[in-house]
Amino acid sequence: MPLPLPRVSAVVPAHNERATIASCVRALLDGGCPDIDVVVVDDGSTDGTAAAARTVADPRVRVVTQPNHGKPAALNAGVDHAVHDVILMVDADTVIAPGAVAHLAAAMADPTVGAVAGNTKVANRTGLLSLWQHLEYVMSFGLERRLFDLVGASPTVPGAIGAFRRSALASCGGISADTLAEDTDIAMALCRQGWRVVYRSDAHAHTHVPTTVRGLWHQRHRWAYGTLQSLWKHRHAVKETGTAGHLGRRTIPYLLVFQLLLPLAAPLMDAAALYGLASGTTPVPALTLIVFCLAQLALAAYALRTDQESTRHLWLVPLQQIVFRTALCLVTIHALVAAALGASPRWRNPTPALPETPTVHSAMA
Repeated sequence: MPLPLPRVSAVVPAHNERATIASCVRALLDGGCPDIDVVVVDDGSTDGTAAAARTVADPRVRVVTQPNHGKPAALNAGVDHAVHDVILMVDADTVIAPGAVAHLAAAMADPTVGAVAGNTKVANRTGLLSLWQHLEYVMSFGLERRLFDLVGASPTVPGAIGAFRRSALASCGGISADTLAEDTDIAMALCRQGWRVVYRSDAHAHTHVPTTVRGLWHQRHRWAYGTLQSLWKHRHAVKETGTAGHLGRRTIPYLLVFQLLLPLAAPLMDAAALYGLASGTTPVPALTLIVFCLAQLALAAYALRTDQESTRHLWLVPLQQIVFRTALCLVTIHALVAAALGASPRWRNPTPALPETPTVHSAMA
């Protein structure tokens, strides 16, 4: 007989998300846990986000308003107002699939699990840039999280969908604002406290991705810079034991190689291949490029099948590897240069922390 699911509180940080907040909240209420309570934290919105959230007339929904202090502060405020010991964190532009909450809650039956990463999917698959990101989410993020799940030391619990044990969050002091990638920072901090961070591929959530080059560049620059900050902050995990040691000696080296070293080397390798093809002095570059593209196609087909996604966009993979991957490499280089110069990218520039008490309203009010 299956164990009863733990009760869940959902925290939704929102800043100017009027267009999506209501659909996000409704999906949470229908997510498979009838005892769920939802806390929407309106972090200084100016577009009527709080009013839009209150249109979901349900006693399980509360809306907290506060001045703009940034996402980590909004998440911590939501946790303070949450009722239950399992805390689900969901971005306001995300719609979770039916049953996703139940799948995440079920993973908490293991007392060693401190957090569960859900399976983020691209909702707005219209246009070349969005489709490339769809393939990236399935090929890269999905397969990597399956790999990290084998050691229970996933380096990221995505902001779009992730669940946390309240006691695990407390052991780390809550969500930190030390980095621009709070979802990576908290996952690494949990591993260093001895908690396992696992992945549930069946806990789906559909989120919106940038549809312009400028928007994508800003997002990925922040991700890359925040990852660098998190790697530096948790570098001492390499000397630790248990789950922390798995993070330090397995996960972090993987991130260093595949998210830093290879992106730095990839443009040089591409340039060498193009030079070889243009000069015609040797067939090696052409053969290498063909083998690489075939390998990427095979990997993409496997990832899409594993994630129960259609393979009709496979034809985009070669162009994605040439254009999209190169652009992401340049973003990583930009983040490394910015880190070396001490120039942190901006995200949502919060006002200085003040002692105001957040205002809480029931959605039924």
